[in-house]
Amino acid sequence: MTDPTLPEELSEAEAADELARLAHEMAAADIAYENADPVMTDAAYDALRRRNEAIEARFPHLRRADSPSLRVGTAPSGRFAKVRHALPMLSLDNAFADEDVDEFVTRVRRFLRLGEEEPLRLTAEPKIDGLSANLRYEEGKFVLGTTRGDGTVGEDITRNLATIENIPARLEGAPSILEVRGEVYLGKEAFAAMNDAFAARGEKVFANPRNAAAGSLRQKDPSITADRPLRFFAYAWGEVSSPLGETQTEAVKRLSDLGFCTNELMGTFATAKEAIAHYRHIETLRAALDYDVDGVVYKVDRLDWQERLGAVSRSPRWAIAHKFSAEKAETVLERIDIQVGRTGALTPTARLRPVTVGGVVVSNATLHNEDEIARLDVREGDSVCVQRAGDVIPQILSVLTEKRPKEAQPYRFPTHCPVCGSEAVRELNEKTGERDVVRRCTGGLICPAQGIERLKHFVSRKAMDIDGLGARQIEDFYGRHMIAEPADIFTLPARYHQGTFDVIGTSDLNSYKRLAPTATKPARWTKEITNRKSLDNLFAAIEAARSRPLGRVIFALGIRHIGEMNGRLIAQGVETLSGFCRLGDRLAKGDEAARQEMLAIDGIGDTVTDALAAFFHEPRNREALDRLAAEISPAAPPKPAQDSRFSGKTVVFTGKLERMSRDEAKARATSLGAKVSGSISAKTDYLVAGPGAGSKLTKAKDLGVDILTEDEWLEFISDEAVSVQLE
Repeated sequence: MTDPTLPEELSEAEAADELARLAHEMAAADIAYENADPVMTDAAYDALRRRNEAIEARFPHLRRADSPSLRVGTAPSGRFAKVRHALPMLSLDNAFADEDVDEFVTRVRRFLRLGEEEPLRLTAEPKIDGLSANLRYEEGKFVLGTTRGDGTVGEDITRNLATIENIPARLEGAPSILEVRGEVYLGKEAFAAMNDAFAARGEKVFANPRNAAAGSLRQKDPSITADRPLRFFAYAWGEVSSPLGETQTEAVKRLSDLGFCTNELMGTFATAKEAIAHYRHIETLRAALDYDVDGVVYKVDRLDWQERLGAVSRSPRWAIAHKFSAEKAETVLERIDIQVGRTGALTPTARLRPVTVGGVVVSNATLHNEDEIARLDVREGDSVCVQRAGDVIPQILSVLTEKRPKEAQPYRFPTHCPVCGSEAVRELNEKTGERDVVRRCTGGLICPAQGIERLKHFVSRKAMDIDGLGARQIEDFYGRHMIAEPADIFTLPARYHQGTFDVIGTSDLNSYKRLAPTATKPARWTKEITNRKSLDNLFAAIEAARSRPLGRVIFALGIRHIGEMNGRLIAQGVETLSGFCRLGDRLAKGDEAARQEMLAIDGIGDTVTDALAAFFHEPRNREALDRLAAEISPAAPPKPAQDSRFSGKTVVFTGKLERMSRDEAKARATSLGAKVSGSISAKTDYLVAGPGAGSKLTKAKDLGVDILTEDEWLEFISDEAVSVQLE
């Protein structure tokens, strides 16, 4: 390959591996960003997201359940009480060029079936670089304030938000229920003055206003928040008992009339060209504004069209953020470190001489893989140009070879795992005949890096959610031979009570024969777990995890290409853990019927099916799963909702739809509780066939599936309440 980083030149296996790496890297960055302690910048993060989306666009069947394109934010931290939002707080898709904005408008027109002559007005407003918040008012009184969290559940920070001067405590003339959404931020001058005061007192200063706002807003003591000069811009709403207007413009004007600060640079425009011109105007004002902005947000002005457009995955179809150009800086790459992930992937990380890029100090950059190192010809000691892509790891754009030290040597990528010494290979893709872009350790279960990372994943919040077993505890327990695989976690309480381990450091490794006899330290409990209360809490969390939903158990196993969503999809198909094991065993034996059962699950393709077969083909995996199954009783997946006669029914659309777009048709079916599948099987209930229907129509006739025209389908569902928003 001339440039392995180009999505169009990736093999399917390479793309799957890179999507896994991007999901992991961006999830870690999201958590750090939410905690006001970023590990990257805004430009690098946007670059990672764009690359993820480009790969998914070329390989849509490889999209992971934990894909950044499906993620809105981060899970609540647990420092504050959790609150479920009445309506989701979604994130926005990004545009980086004028052509992206034109494409957005084209998509909107296509979805709404608008003719070119029909006007489509857009609003355009600055994208504030702050912290999203939701303010709930009941009968005009401010009663609840929350963070965005993961978009579905946020954290209760009411007392902190109430200290912000320009957030009204009471409203006159507001709807009886009104949720106002906007951005909490710190002005540049106020930020500088605050940092100066911190520095004078010898306290830690913040890297930028966004971090300062996030850190200030998430204080346990509201009096600390009150001392910080936070401000709030209102630009949207959540639940509301009566409409604020018929357009975005009218609704924001109503918020302003109620006493909220709205952005004076918001405008309404008849064409995308006019909206982009306003973007250019705001870009020229950017340095002079007293608040940080990282782009401009465009929204469809008509609210009835917004409702009809709905949302897909993590973002609304009716809005997009046009990001400003990234910022760049020059620094020195001091060394290249190799990290080993839970799938054995060797990932190179550039350790940079700390440099400030756009107000954020960065010291790390991802180098993706050894081909990227070769393409850049980057060497330790090189001066490099880095681009800020968010408050996350930056991207290395180029090497300044004219400044290269004479002693700098070409980097030799390791051919053996730096952790366990096992050979590291680039697997051959049998389908393409090409080597995978990622080099992987062949150590498998004997590699501590993989074992530890797999256990960290197993106990993580979205998997088995075992509170009290964090990264440090897993590393310590694994290193002291107290746990080696998932089942061992569930035997910890019994082994403790039997006296195998105690809380003060004595041990008897011989009583735990399955562990390797090479421990250099005695097994003991970590410093964090040295009292009865901590032990009771840990054991209670382990007990609760025994009955986690089956989908989460499948996800927790860490099987390649099986993320959170795929875990749930497979769980719906197999229903029980024993059913999952039976299906996996059949796949491992090459049972074609089992393969077709997997492929019949909407959203499951060849890659996931092959990965599951490979997992069950390895005897050590199967044995470990048996030991785990003996310790847990997963909860069965929930039955489909019964509030609609279509709940649980499987619908397939084929051919050309003439009265609605394909996306809108799927959205309507999904909103009624139906499952939308991409293939026909004996489990299909309805095939909705438009002009041009081909093999799916033939197969449906052969299987006796009910076949409907588009008109018949619309008449069929006409008496059901329909929403076009996808979950």
